[in-house]
Amino acid sequence: MTFDGIWETDNPPSRKWPLYTRGNVGEVFPEVVLPFTWDLIGKAAEDGWRQAFEKMGLVADGDFPDDEPMIILGVFGGYCYINASYVRILGVRAPGGKVENIDSMFFGESDAPDHVARDGDRSVRASLRLGRTLLRLLRTSELPALEHDEAEVDRFVARYPGGDASNAELMAYCRSFAPLFEHLFSRHIDNTFSNALVSGAMIDLVAGSGHPDLVVSILGGIGDVESAAPSAAMWELSRLDADSDAYRTGFARFLHEFGSRGPNEWDIGSDPWMFRPEVATAAIEAMRRADTGRDPVRLQAALASGRAEAVERVRSSLNVVDRYRFDKALAATIVFSQGRERSKTTVIRAIQAVREAQRVMHERAAGDGGAEERWKSCLLDVDDFEAHLDDPAAYRDLIDERAELHARLTDSVPPFVVDGIVPPLERWDSRATTAERLAVGTTVQGIAGCPGVARGRARVVMDAGDPGDLGAGDVLVAPITDPSWTPLFLAVEAVVVDVGATMSHAVIVSRELGIPCVVSAVGATRSIPDGAEIEVDGDTGRVTILSHPS
Repeated sequence: MTFDGIWETDNPPSRKWPLYTRGNVGEVFPEVVLPFTWDLIGKAAEDGWRQAFEKMGLVADGDFPDDEPMIILGVFGGYCYINASYVRILGVRAPGGKVENIDSMFFGESDAPDHVARDGDRSVRASLRLGRTLLRLLRTSELPALEHDEAEVDRFVARYPGGDASNAELMAYCRSFAPLFEHLFSRHIDNTFSNALVSGAMIDLVAGSGHPDLVVSILGGIGDVESAAPSAAMWELSRLDADSDAYRTGFARFLHEFGSRGPNEWDIGSDPWMFRPEVATAAIEAMRRADTGRDPVRLQAALASGRAEAVERVRSSLNVVDRYRFDKALAATIVFSQGRERSKTTVIRAIQAVREAQRVMHERAAGDGGAEERWKSCLLDVDDFEAHLDDPAAYRDLIDERAELHARLTDSVPPFVVDGIVPPLERWDSRATTAERLAVGTTVQGIAGCPGVARGRARVVMDAGDPGDLGAGDVLVAPITDPSWTPLFLAVEAVVVDVGATMSHAVIVSRELGIPCVVSAVGATRSIPDGAEIEVDGDTGRVTILSHPS
């Protein structure tokens, strides 16, 4: 049966594992995936993910049919999806695991169908391997492999041929990235799912202590989470006069350290803060309107204090054996939570080096009659991109055609769940469609992200680079968050996100910054009126409409 994809990067859904979701992976690739990026690293991402699952012990014979090269990751209509059918198997095969826990950690609230047990889902050998893996993880106190990966990326960056190199040299550099990406991404997935295993064990022990409500507090204020570092650095800049030498020096230092981060940072065609510093400046300006009470150091200290109290309450309610197990699980959860974000930072640094090489080649092609906007040259796959360097004008029609379809896909809402069949584009909702606004007193139930209760004016922001007058007294209501969004957290009282789960980026960073957060508040950006007074309860996951704007 022939598969007719909507977008250049599309692949057919797996026949064996047909259920996919935008949950979790929507933060990695929030926008339409550009062909240059996916052609370069898409298969490497799939292979790296499989390697991580094999190392963990999850994979059983027959899990991955030979004729399905892409299973764990899928691209439908240009949007990236994660295979929920297979990831849920971790909840089936892991000792003591539960599918609903996996859903909560990775996918959040959705209309995905319930898991239906099938022959072959369970594997005694896989369960035994996963049990041994969990015991190993609980003994982990450090992750020296991350330093090795950072050194590998340092060497890769040092090999960048430079802006004077030939196109052939720059293309060879870009193509050499795939094996390194596969390795780095495998490490990132290993850390991510290791965190899932140890935190799952910890959460079960907290529930057994009789204090399940303390889980959110215990996971907050961990410290040394790299994804929160740009926000803290921006805060310090927001305290300086924008016209001062201290600010200019500090901002230059910020770009040197964090310039590879930004919107849609995994896609080579997207512009990071280094290329578009005005996006970072907009976040800093929003922070200027916040008072000193939003200082992340103070917020993190308060969160750490609450965390210590919650930990002690749980420990005092456990018997000696379970207390020992809890201590081990909590310590490992901290290690792998930090490791997950650290491994992500390492990947993004490497991607930036490839992005630099692609930009040099793009600018040469643009000068010879090619597309002017850099992202548009990434509408070509790797081979076509290389060929177009010799005759850029010959590819203008193809680029224009794809740019038109890209715009249509961008203006459409991809289905959050795909179950074996990708709906035709004509059936996708338009982003311009608004839902019926919620009545006063209505409550939206999401997933608790970071503890605390806050009230404020809802500000629905759809573009992190254009936050408007977002500031003190406001609640940020966003469709999804990646590192370009999280600096805005310090400017507001609380955060509400359409999608997400307990391991989503918004939750991880809000827990470090001490900002009440609710994720998986489905449809919030389309149903909460901009300017409405709302209450956000980060302990229960409830968002309540208090009044409408006058």
